[in-house]
Amino acid sequence: MTRDPNHQNSDDPTQPVEVQHYGPSPARDPYRPPDSGTPAWSSRRMDDAPPPRVRRGLGALPVVAIAVVAGVLSGGLSAVAVTNLMPSSQVPTGPDSSLPEADPVSDIRIDESSAVISAVDRVTPAVVTLQTSQGGFLGSGSGTGSGFIFDPDGYILTNKHVVENADEIIVVLDDGRSFPGTVYGIDTLTDLAIVTIEATDLPVAPVGTSADLEPGQLAIAIGNPLGYENTVTTGVVSGLGRQITASGANQTSSEQLNNLIQTDAAINPGNSGGPLVNSAGQVIGVNTAVSQDAQGLGFAIPIDVAKPIMQQALDGQELARPWIGVFYQAVNPGLAESQDLPVEYGALIATTGDGNPVFPGSPAEAAGLQAGDIIVAVDGEQITMDTDLSTLIVGYAPGDTVTLRVLRGSSAREVEVTLGELPGT
Repeated sequence: MTRDPNHQNSDDPTQPVEVQHYGPSPARDPYRPPDSGTPAWSSRRMDDAPPPRVRRGLGALPVVAIAVVAGVLSGGLSAVAVTNLMPSSQVPTGPDSSLPEADPVSDIRIDESSAVISAVDRVTPAVVTLQTSQGGFLGSGSGTGSGFIFDPDGYILTNKHVVENADEIIVVLDDGRSFPGTVYGIDTLTDLAIVTIEATDLPVAPVGTSADLEPGQLAIAIGNPLGYENTVTTGVVSGLGRQITASGANQTSSEQLNNLIQTDAAINPGNSGGPLVNSAGQVIGVNTAVSQDAQGLGFAIPIDVAKPIMQQALDGQELARPWIGVFYQAVNPGLAESQDLPVEYGALIATTGDGNPVFPGSPAEAAGLQAGDIIVAVDGEQITMDTDLSTLIVGYAPGDTVTLRVLRGSSAREVEVTLGELPGT
């Protein structure tokens, strides 16, 4: 097609670009098909076609055979054609070829979110705020912490550093009611305390177990950080059996804590004493500290460590912890190599100084334990880095008798020890 220089509208800006550049298409009869002499399915011109060939006819028998074969093929092809025309949902493709109803990744995310929401709904009604105040030579002070109800008659588990030395405790429930709180007892072994209030029929947080925790599983921290009630943070169990020098989230005190759960769920000032919860909505730990040496590392006391004193309180007993009466060092491969020890695990009765590692008048002294002995098992359960000596005896009560397997030099012996009561601090 060539441009018509005489056409008046070839440069009309309202016309399509093709019309402006090349000019309009030549007029033609709209009822006449283009190039009607050449079929659309062939590029060969009709006048180039070779003359028709003369073919001889077939006999009757071949014609019948061809008809039968054609009939069979026609039926098969018709069935295929009909099958191809059916909707895909009507074509059976076997059980393994069906598509999933939803994206599995989305399903997992929805399930995790639902688990957290369900867990929080179960535990939050039992989470409380503890407001404390105290006087002193330098003036009065106040603080805020968390706790949770473990018995409907007003028994609350929290951290020792939340309520220790408090002159007044106000417990604020999730429903807004507030009650004066009384310290029932303080645990001398861990950073735990029990507070009571005069109330009944209270919501209770389901208590689980920390015995079967695994790194990587979901961890949910609930508490009242910075005054924001019932704040929820999530993370995972980052480690188990941690031993640290840590402080409360307000960084006002420090102490040695053992056998802790490490989590990356955010624990901030005010979270202390609140529950650490699993995906089933069960309490697996008590949020207690943040590391002094690193950011983003939170720690919780395993709930199994707290259960004995919880039961003592419900039984009306004074809180007490069992005691052997020795200083010890946890044995690891490095210590075993440096001191030429016969094993790479256990509790070596020794101190880092020159003092006697066996307390005078203690159960250990009565049982004949000596400096240099290595305790390797308690009632047949081996001591490891994750389950040290204090962890293995914490479930016993003062007055219980346990059997220690002790290595002394090149010999092993079984030693029975009647546990005493851990002196108060």
